[in-house]
Amino acid sequence: MPIAVRSSAGSTPADQATVRRLNLSLLLNNLAAGGARSRARLADDTGLTKATGSSLVAELIERGLVLEGPVERNGLGRPGRVVELDPGGVRFLGIELQVDYITGMVLDLRGTVLARQRIGRSIAELGPARALGEVADVARALVAEAGSRVDQVQSLHLAIPGLIDADAGMLAMAPNLHWRDVDIVHTLMGRLQWNDARIGVDNDANMGAIAHHAVGEASRSRNLLYLAGAVGVGAGMIVDGRIVRGAAGFAGEVGHIAVGSPDRLCGCGQRGCWETAVSLSALLDALAEPGDTPSTHPSDLGARLGQINRRAAAGDRRVLAVIEEQAHWLGIGMSVLNNILNPDTFVLGGHFSVLREYYREPVLAELRSRLLAGSVSRVEFSELQFEAASLGAAHAGIAQLIDDPTLARIRPAG
Repeated sequence: MPIAVRSSAGSTPADQATVRRLNLSLLLNNLAAGGARSRARLADDTGLTKATGSSLVAELIERGLVLEGPVERNGLGRPGRVVELDPGGVRFLGIELQVDYITGMVLDLRGTVLARQRIGRSIAELGPARALGEVADVARALVAEAGSRVDQVQSLHLAIPGLIDADAGMLAMAPNLHWRDVDIVHTLMGRLQWNDARIGVDNDANMGAIAHHAVGEASRSRNLLYLAGAVGVGAGMIVDGRIVRGAAGFAGEVGHIAVGSPDRLCGCGQRGCWETAVSLSALLDALAEPGDTPSTHPSDLGARLGQINRRAAAGDRRVLAVIEEQAHWLGIGMSVLNNILNPDTFVLGGHFSVLREYYREPVLAELRSRLLAGSVSRVEFSELQFEAASLGAAHAGIAQLIDDPTLARIRPAG
């Protein structure tokens, strides 16, 4: 929890503005974490004076971030109105662009999902310009479905599988999409013309990790490693409560560590990458019937995985053997990551989560056989499945605003 910051009598206006911004963040973070309460209690809980706390609350109300609710009556002292996050103010969009689908959602400041969409598309065939046009269309549809206005949209964050320079808003390379050097943020800004919304982009696994750090059982973890199970395999790593990006922002590309058969060619052009052994595309390819091509697979991902699940439940030896081989390689790769990073929690998403009943035991057995005594991390399977990245992208916007509430414009009176 942040601490209250007090300014000295000799501070400059710039210093005072920084102090005020930090204290606005302190109040908003406290409300988000601890729930509604009176102005007086909020001031006590944050260490601010009642006058300062009241002034800051008034500004948060002007920015559409908090509102005053019913009178709090506890029998002690003068009753005050409850202050709480405003669910009717700003909106946060999170969209994931994957190899064969786009999914997105809208959240309010409390993290409530107001709308969600999912469309099947062969994104690699569209190319960057048309694909980002589809993303813009999904963003507009989400705002409409949520019953919101464009001027309420505080942020739109896009999750993409690839090497992302988040600060520059650029995609450097996405092997499975066959994209290179795409200016994601400026392209979307041009498509949408949403002048008041902040637009960002990050790796899909990073966004998935942010989602699990924000909601669910894994949110209590300070050191979390999320593995996205999709066409490729990426890792989102949270260490001491912060996402790990690396020197160039490209950390987490674990799908390309050399853990796998050297006979298998990866989308990156190398052989023997981990994702050639454990990815969703590897699973589908291994279970394809003779003469099948990717275009003959059903277009709906849920239907494909549902069929595999039913075959596994019926004891289909071929399906169970393919999953067992994937679990073998998955456990080997996780043991490497465990020994290097020592997370307290692994979260497995995507198809690993959908087929968890068949992955769980062989993965755990492989891990236990390869790790030092007492060093095995907790292994969880995501409840978010293929929505983790879009949810995390929306939560990234919430975290950005809580860190600096002055990003929300002051609303005109009336």
